[in-house]
Amino acid sequence: MRSLSNLKVVDAATLFAGPMAATYLGDFGADVVKVEHPRRGDPARGHGPTKDGVGLWWKMLARNKRTTTLDLSRPEGQEVALRLLDEADVLIENFRPGTLERWNLAPETLLERNPRLIIARVTGFGQKGPMAHRPGFGTLAEAMSGFAAMTGQPDGPPTLPPLALADGIAALAVAYAVMVAVHHREETGRGQVIDLAIIEPILTVLGPQLTAYHATGAIPERTGNRSTSNAPRNTYRTRDGRWLAISTSAQSIAERVMRLVGREDLVDEPWFASGRTRYEHADELDEAVGSWIAARDADEVIAEFDRAQAAIAPIYDASDIADDPQYRALETIVHVPDDELGSVAIQNVPFRMSESPGEIRWVGPPKGRHTDEVLAELGYSEQARTGLREAGVI
Repeated sequence: MRSLSNLKVVDAATLFAGPMAATYLGDFGADVVKVEHPRRGDPARGHGPTKDGVGLWWKMLARNKRTTTLDLSRPEGQEVALRLLDEADVLIENFRPGTLERWNLAPETLLERNPRLIIARVTGFGQKGPMAHRPGFGTLAEAMSGFAAMTGQPDGPPTLPPLALADGIAALAVAYAVMVAVHHREETGRGQVIDLAIIEPILTVLGPQLTAYHATGAIPERTGNRSTSNAPRNTYRTRDGRWLAISTSAQSIAERVMRLVGREDLVDEPWFASGRTRYEHADELDEAVGSWIAARDADEVIAEFDRAQAAIAPIYDASDIADDPQYRALETIVHVPDDELGSVAIQNVPFRMSESPGEIRWVGPPKGRHTDEVLAELGYSEQARTGLREAGVI
């Protein structure tokens, strides 16, 4: 039995935090019903690379979900939604505040009908405040959280990530919040409303920048690949043109690195005793490490660092990840059969559990693949489903 097989989750969210949270729940057995607009579908279907016209991001994002279409703005669609949510454990939605209320699906209404329902409301800016009703995406969270201001070269512009970073962080937070609410419900029998603003979880990941600002007035500056907490810490190019990254977060590792590159004299300097003061001498440390690495091929550098028990890793692209023996040992990439593409290589569930492992049972299905199945479970006859389909509700 899969650990979350007793949970029914309705995923009525789009792009990307809410849907990804539902994906994590589905990975461990939750019955996730993905609700999309009958004509527009989830915009994620058109994001990113495609093969034979099929969105590959969608294949990952909608894995382990049953896809159904439903126009929630129509009274007939709202009635279907109410019946669906009467039997659900969790609703994940990311409409702008007030939208559910306008559709007669306010949390108060849903909880009155199903007091055990957990409603996760995922928006850019939360359910209250002066920006609550603005459209919000992860990019804006990366901007407002301080991430962009901290990222990039010192003489360059603030830098945004080339991926849905804030959404990804928020998705983990949503999944965690849902499981906390499930635990609370087990003890009290009551569901609740979760209000998650995408601008918030990323703040925690960025560390103590706000604490430091309030305590000292300090504002983090862009440092490129360097870290103000330790040095040497950077990317370095080898003789054969490959890039490597090293970290010296632990003092003992920093000492091993400098001894390895023949600069043990620096280890005895008073400033070498802490990561913060080592950072103040980052130019000197990078020169020592960088010149040693530049004189050697990548395989030799990695082998020498391994012998010295110092931390190093190659800078990978997707092709390197696909061939890496460590990822193969962890079974990080799995190949899942698919009706549309034959087989899809996809990242496995993000952790292993000895007693209740997760599993990718299928990848993202076509729009509306399970509509008839889901509505039949709610008691809708074939004739009723045909009427809803002809009316454009499903």
